Amino acid sequence: MSVSHLNTKRLIDYWRSRAGEGHLPDRRAIDPTHFPKLLSQVFVTGREDIGVYPLRLVGGFVAELHAKDLRHQNVLTLFRPQDRHDLRMGLEAARHRPEPVLVKAEITTAGPNLPIEILFLPLAPSPGSPERFLGFYQPLGMVARLQGLPALEIAVDQVINMGRANEASPRLRLAAVDGRRIA
Repeated sequence: MSVSHLNTKRLIDYWRSRAGEGHLPDRRAIDPTHFPKLLSQVFVTGREDIGVYPLRLVGGFVAELHAKDLRHQNVLTLFRPQDRHDLRMGLEAARHRPEPVLVKAEITTAGPNLPIEILFLPLAPSPGSPERFLGFYQPLGMVARLQGLPALEIAVDQVINMGRANEASPRLRLAAVDGRRIA
């Protein structure tokens, strides 16, 4: 697993405990009182169509970092245009295979940048309700470095689909008997 921060791992473990093997947890199975210290870093985004992921709920830390009301904004617009395709593909894959999506990125400002992990955890839709992702911002550096400057955009280093289907498989090795390759 490529998780850098313990809080990110904790939220992934919580999501998996609510899901069951190979399934998505229902959004009603997620209880924010189980992770109260992380709530300001949490967001919820919906999915209306491919590439349309409006933010529905945004924690205080996330809103302060962007210095604006993010509700109803497409989460993809927070990212650099050249990074949106990879993130969209990761989110769409997570809908079909129940797996977290981890984004290794940097928050860019008019001054210093801040490394960050952004987590997207797909949630099963309830009958008659839209699909959703539980999201999480985990800074990997001192937020004070930003000196109050708002985030301009998010520059993606890597989008990682973290399910078992995407784990590294063992490398094929050649076998030889008496100098002849047999496998």
